[in-house]
Amino acid sequence: MEETENIQKKLPNQEIDYFKIGKILISRWYWVAGSLAVFLIWSNIYLWYTPKTYATGGYMKLEEKKSEIADLSNILNSSDRGPSRIQSETSVIQSQPVILSAINDLNYPISFYVEGRVRTSELYPQKPLSIEKLLFDSLNFYRDIVSFRPVNNATYNLTYKLNGKDVSKNYLYNNPVNIGPTTIIIRFPGDINKKAVFLFKFNVPEDFVGRVRGGLRASETVKNSNILALQMTDANPQFAADVLNAVMKEYLIFDRSRKTQSATQMINFIDDQLKYLSNEVKGSEKSIKNFREKNRLMEVSAAADAALSKAKDIESQQSILKFQLLAIDDVKQKISKEKNDVNLNFDAGGGQIDPGLALLITKLDGYLAQRTELLKTYNYNSQPIQDINRGILQVKNTALNILNSSYINTKRSYDFLSAQLSQVNQQISILPGAERDMISLRRDFEINEKVYSFLSEKKLEAQITRSGILPGATILEQAQPNYSPVSPNVHDNRRSAIIFGLAVGLGLIILIRILNPFIYDKETIESLTTIPIIGVIRKFPEAIDEDNSQILAISKPKSIFAESVRSVRTNLNFLSSEKASKVICITSEVAGEGKSFVAVNLSSTLSLIDKKVILIAGDLRRSKLHKTFKVPNDNGLSNYLSHQTSLSDIILHSQQENLDFIVSGPVPPNPSELLHTERMKELIRDLSLKYDVIMIDTAPIGLVSDAIPLIRMSDINIFVIRSGKSKYYSATIPQRIAQEYHLDNTVIVLNAFAEDLLHSRYYTTKFTGDYSTRYYYYSDYSGGYEASGYYVDDEKKKWWSLKRWFKL
Repeated sequence: MEETENIQKKLPNQEIDYFKIGKILISRWYWVAGSLAVFLIWSNIYLWYTPKTYATGGYMKLEEKKSEIADLSNILNSSDRGPSRIQSETSVIQSQPVILSAINDLNYPISFYVEGRVRTSELYPQKPLSIEKLLFDSLNFYRDIVSFRPVNNATYNLTYKLNGKDVSKNYLYNNPVNIGPTTIIIRFPGDINKKAVFLFKFNVPEDFVGRVRGGLRASETVKNSNILALQMTDANPQFAADVLNAVMKEYLIFDRSRKTQSATQMINFIDDQLKYLSNEVKGSEKSIKNFREKNRLMEVSAAADAALSKAKDIESQQSILKFQLLAIDDVKQKISKEKNDVNLNFDAGGGQIDPGLALLITKLDGYLAQRTELLKTYNYNSQPIQDINRGILQVKNTALNILNSSYINTKRSYDFLSAQLSQVNQQISILPGAERDMISLRRDFEINEKVYSFLSEKKLEAQITRSGILPGATILEQAQPNYSPVSPNVHDNRRSAIIFGLAVGLGLIILIRILNPFIYDKETIESLTTIPIIGVIRKFPEAIDEDNSQILAISKPKSIFAESVRSVRTNLNFLSSEKASKVICITSEVAGEGKSFVAVNLSSTLSLIDKKVILIAGDLRRSKLHKTFKVPNDNGLSNYLSHQTSLSDIILHSQQENLDFIVSGPVPPNPSELLHTERMKELIRDLSLKYDVIMIDTAPIGLVSDAIPLIRMSDINIFVIRSGKSKYYSATIPQRIAQEYHLDNTVIVLNAFAEDLLHSRYYTTKFTGDYSTRYYYYSDYSGGYEASGYYVDDEKKKWWSLKRWFKL
């Protein structure tokens, strides 16, 4: 027995109905369409008012020459390779000197604009006006925008702000005009639209640095490919292409200048030495001439000549080594100073310098350039700068160690030659005085002449090397103007508007469903309680008046509403079918759920099948039954229960055959107590002898307890739930009452049902398997009943239907 009760209490199986989910979403398609329209309109407004940005690109190939020395250096320094060449060259391309040189190439001292309805557009490269600067100070000039409007062929109007005030004056063409600290002349432009308004603004190259640097991007196309992709974004596509091409051109010039700086420094160093030696050679030559004339000495002996030749060779070698020592000191000094504006790739010349030193100095150059770029973003004590500083220190120490080693080797050779020279000097010291003096003069002259010749050859070699140096990069593809904007992206913006429009529209449907606290369909009730539903009463096709005077027998008998009431009537006949007279009690949770309306219409439809029916107004507090039948409420149930009148005096007859009723009577001070009296039970017994159905309209059970005694003495208890009015909690009340009072005669009627897919449950009830609770067949008459032709209800015309507007 217990197992059977558990089965009966089991809720029916409900499965997700995906087709119904689709219908729910489609039911408010106009919400989705409205949301979509709003976002598309917003998208168009955004596209209309947002300035367009254009992008262009170019490609450069960085030349890379590898050697065995470079490979060996990479192996030795594999633990810390330092900045890549791409990073270093990217920093150079985006540096201010290169960008300033590129801006100077554009020659764009005056910017011209045209004012539109939405935004002001730059006219570059067009120059609608010929403006000549007479007085222009690059540090102090008028920087605001000036508005130009032609008046006639002789005059024009300029509008600008000066000292916070608007100035508007007419001027003559070809005459000087003072605008603040700037003086200009505007030439007559010829034929020009007199309604045209142009704006112009004076520039200096520094004004464009931020604009160019903000839009310039450089990246390696493929890793280790040495092909650099440059991109420039700007509001003017022609400006973007021109400035990018100028940047690439100036980078090649800058790179070649940087590479020739080493040879230039060598040439300058040699020039300084040649100036000194030139004076020494001339002085030595003059001294020899004067000595010969004074001592009348024509030639020296063979021994003296041999000593002279040997001393000359040794001292020439010493001079060259001394030059190399000076070059090494110069390189060490530059490495120690870490100057960013000095190219440290200095070739000292000669074989005593380690060939790997050039690679270390190149690496140091990269570190210094990278640190300069990072200092624009980070402070000196930040971690990235400290990492760069450690790399610089390591490279400096390695390079200085190499230079110190080279200096020691060169100095050792120099000292060796000094020892040999002292032996030769001893041989010369034993010669006669005149020959010894002559040898000294000739030795100074020939040594200086030999060193001078050596330096002249080195200078020529450096000049040849400098003239043959090419830039370390090649332009593969020039930038071309691209007139298709990259921002705002029209397709992406429209796609986003469509996605957000659909999401908001569908999300609104889901949100409304989530926030909905009311019951709308029978599936929701079936998911909350095991109390059976005996029928669904459709919403009355017309507006219901305050007195609920629409009785089925006289109003819309062939409507879908009438048929839904008959369906409930049919199922009522199966309840307590063994009894000759049935007591039916109708209640609800709160007022306004239509229990009185259901009671009136059920009584009316039961009377149509030859059932003698009496309707009792069991709500002694706020009954409206007397208003429905348009009778006074002076004598009724309350009078009978308080022994003020007899039963025959309170029974009234309606215009409907077989339908009688009892009104509630005056409101008593103790309604709940009167319904608990024995006289109420006596009333039910007496009426059972005369009527087939006793219909009792009670007070709402969720507000007062008046209905409890009537529910306990009834054969059938109908709990009314109103679609769109009753909350989820109300569906649990019938089962709680049935369990508390051990009732098995409680059923539910869903009242005022109107198909609203938005709030309908997307589950479908499946009465299959081991579900064995009571189930009553009924229909909610939804799903296209209008087309069946069985009912007289007018077909609802949707607001978007042509039939609604053209009466088709």
